[in-house]
Amino acid sequence: MNFFSAPEFKVGVLVLLVAGIIAGMALSVSSDSSYLGSKKNAWFLIDDASGLIEKSGVRMAGIRVGQIKKISLENGQAKIDMTLDGDVPITKSVRVEIRPNGILGDKHVELVAGDPRDPPLRSGEQILVVDDRASMDKVIAEVSKITQSLNTIALNIKAATEGDTDKPLGKIIANVERITTDLAEVTQGQKENISEILANLRDTTDTINELVNNDADDGLRATWDRTLTRIDKSLANVEAVTTKIAKGEGTIGKLINDETTVDNINNAVGGISQIFEQAQRLQTSFGVQSNYLMNSSGSKTFLTVQIQPGLDRYYEVGVVDDGIGQVENITSTTNSSTGITTTTQERRSYENRLKFNALFAKNFYDFTVKGGVIESRGGLAADYYMLKRKLKLSLEAFDFTNLNVRATARYNIVGGIYAAVGAENLAGQIPGRGVDNFVGAGLFLTNDDLKLLLTRMPF
Repeated sequence: MNFFSAPEFKVGVLVLLVAGIIAGMALSVSSDSSYLGSKKNAWFLIDDASGLIEKSGVRMAGIRVGQIKKISLENGQAKIDMTLDGDVPITKSVRVEIRPNGILGDKHVELVAGDPRDPPLRSGEQILVVDDRASMDKVIAEVSKITQSLNTIALNIKAATEGDTDKPLGKIIANVERITTDLAEVTQGQKENISEILANLRDTTDTINELVNNDADDGLRATWDRTLTRIDKSLANVEAVTTKIAKGEGTIGKLINDETTVDNINNAVGGISQIFEQAQRLQTSFGVQSNYLMNSSGSKTFLTVQIQPGLDRYYEVGVVDDGIGQVENITSTTNSSTGITTTTQERRSYENRLKFNALFAKNFYDFTVKGGVIESRGGLAADYYMLKRKLKLSLEAFDFTNLNVRATARYNIVGGIYAAVGAENLAGQIPGRGVDNFVGAGLFLTNDDLKLLLTRMPF
């Protein structure tokens, strides 16, 4: 016997087919769409879930895209779990709006798509932006507030009109009433004066009318006509002058229209601008330094001005107040009558001798070479900067007859204030003096420092 042709097999197949058809029909009409296709879950929190029911639809642009799966309480708020179709285009910036279905109080969830450039909302994530301003309950509550406010205003107006002056509106009405009463009293007592004022005003207007309508040769109308005629002639003259200028006639016309003249003026202006630009780039610095010579027990003060037209060079001029001065040994020979020769040596010191500096300096990165006049004698000098130009080492040689070699180390403490140490007469050729060590301090100010000081001065 063939099993597939048996009546039992045919009945079983028929039952399975009918069951499948019934199951498909049940799924197609079921309000829960989570059984069909790919789905995603999402949830959000709301303060008031009244009007929302489970299994109700979730819409986007009015189209059903899911349903409310569950409504539960979480931390004092209503948690709404939703089941959405898998192909719903929602991102993390999607917004939930609670919209009414009518005036009976039922509501539904409306999804407003977010920015498509944002990452998509994954299944099980929370929707953070919730807007329930469309709730009819809130609309009714706002209308109730407005009604209460209108009722309060009406009560205030009623109280004010009944003479209640404790409230602002009552005070305003009382003040208006008082003003009108005062005006009535003033007008009642000053009727004659007011009539006189009105009469004077009428006379003034009549006088103005006569003045305006005066047709005499020296009247206002004739004078006004002559003035307008002169204005027209002046405008015509101005137009004629501007026409000549536009055509290039006359001195001004040639000045404006002649390209050669314009080029010359532009060149002159450019030259002046270049001069001012170079003047702005010119840097001027001022410095003062005082040294104490320990071996000679004297002092020496330097006042220096630097003029720097460029980064690679500058000029330095200054005055030196030498407290020791120049020491000279003078030898004299005397012959006596007895034939004995006497030799004497006299030491002379010129105190507080004023000396001058005039140098040209050339910069090579951190190394500078200078030459010119040092303390009123010809000389050469070199500077080397270290420690980001805070430390300067200097060597000077001048007065080649009695060679004076001076070495200085200067360290900038703060701003333009610095300390210095060094020694003079390292060559030992100055008469009457040995190597003279010194310590000193000074102040060095640039253009920017002087501008800052001038702006801070109290005048």
